[in-house]
Amino acid sequence: MTSSYRITLLPGDGIGPEIMAVARQLLDAVSSSHGFSLVYDVQPMGGVAIDATGEPLPNSTLEACKAADAVLLAAIGSPQYDSLPREQRPESGLLGLRSALGLFANLRPVKIIPALIDASTLKREVIEAVDLLVVRELTGGVYFGTPKGRVEAEGRVRAFNTMAYFDDEIDRIAKVAFELAVTRSGRLCSVDKANVLDVSQLWRDQVTAMAADYPTVELSHMYVDNAAMQLVRNPRQFDVLLTSNLFGDILSDEAAMLSGSIGMLPSASLGSSGPGLFEPIHGSAPDIAGQDKANPMAMVLSAAMMLRVGLQQDAAATALETAVDRVLAAGYRTGDLMSEGCTQLGCRAMGEQLLGALAG
Repeated sequence: MTSSYRITLLPGDGIGPEIMAVARQLLDAVSSSHGFSLVYDVQPMGGVAIDATGEPLPNSTLEACKAADAVLLAAIGSPQYDSLPREQRPESGLLGLRSALGLFANLRPVKIIPALIDASTLKREVIEAVDLLVVRELTGGVYFGTPKGRVEAEGRVRAFNTMAYFDDEIDRIAKVAFELAVTRSGRLCSVDKANVLDVSQLWRDQVTAMAADYPTVELSHMYVDNAAMQLVRNPRQFDVLLTSNLFGDILSDEAAMLSGSIGMLPSASLGSSGPGLFEPIHGSAPDIAGQDKANPMAMVLSAAMMLRVGLQQDAAATALETAVDRVLAAGYRTGDLMSEGCTQLGCRAMGEQLLGALAG
C-alpha cells in the first residue's frame, strides 16, 4: 500500500509563493518516483493572512497545521506591516505557530557545497569541509519571557524583556543536541554567557550534568561573543552548536554566510510529538518579489529536510539534495550566487533545471 502524507503549505509573503511553487513541483516528482504520495493543504499565514483576515495566524491555518504530518513554510513578512502593533505583525504569527505546535528545537545545518566554496566572503582554506549544525532552543528565552513591555515614568521611557529558562526546558533541548552529536562527529559546543547572566549559568549547569549520560560526546562550553568570532575564524572546529533562543537566532544567521548565501540553507523546527515545521532561513525578500529572481535552493533543501526528518523518506530526500548538487556543479546560479563563468537563471528556470537533474 502506498504511503500518503498530509502536508500543510504556507507560501506566505514576498518571494514565498515563487519558491514554494518550485518546491512543490519537485516534491510531486520525487514522491511519484519513490512510491509515496503527498496531499497538500495550502493555507494563508503572515501578511497575506493579515490582508485576508486581519490576523497573521488565522485559527483555520493553525488547525490545518496541527492536522498535518508536516508543515512547509516559505517566507513571511514585509515592511508594509511594520507599523502594526507587534502582536499583529507577520512575525508574531510565526512565533504563535511555533508555540502552538510545541516546536522547541530548531535545527540549522551549515554544510559547504564544493561548487559554491568561492561564493563565500571567507577564504577557501577557512571554510573548506565545514559541516556544522546549530541546535537552537525555540520557545523560551527572551523572546517569550515575561514580564516584558514599555513604560513611561518621570519623563523617561523604559522598555524591558526577560530572559528566562526552566531547568527542564534546557534539558529537553540539550538532549536533542547530545543525540544529534552521537550521530555526527561526537562534538558538542554549548554556547552561553555564564560569566554575566544567571540564566546562562543555569544553562551551563544543566548541560554539564547531562553530559554524563553521553560519554562518547566531547562537550565544550563557549561564551557567545567568542563563539561569534570563532565561527568566522575557525568554523571547522564546530560539529554541533547548542544555543538558547536569542544567541541561536544571531549565530545561525552568521553561520549561514559561511556558505556564501543565506539563500542556500534550510531549517527544521521540531517538538516532542506532532508535525515539524520546515522552512528556509532567509526572509521574504520583498525587494525582488514577483521578479523571478529568487533563489529556490533553500526552499528545496527545506523540502528535503521535511522528507528525511518529518516523513522518514530518506531516499527521496537524498534525491532532492543530489539534484541541487548536480545543478550547481553544472554551473547554474541565481543572481545571489552568480560568479564568472556561470549561467544565471531565474527562479522558474532554476526549478526546471532541478527537475531535469532529479529525472536524470
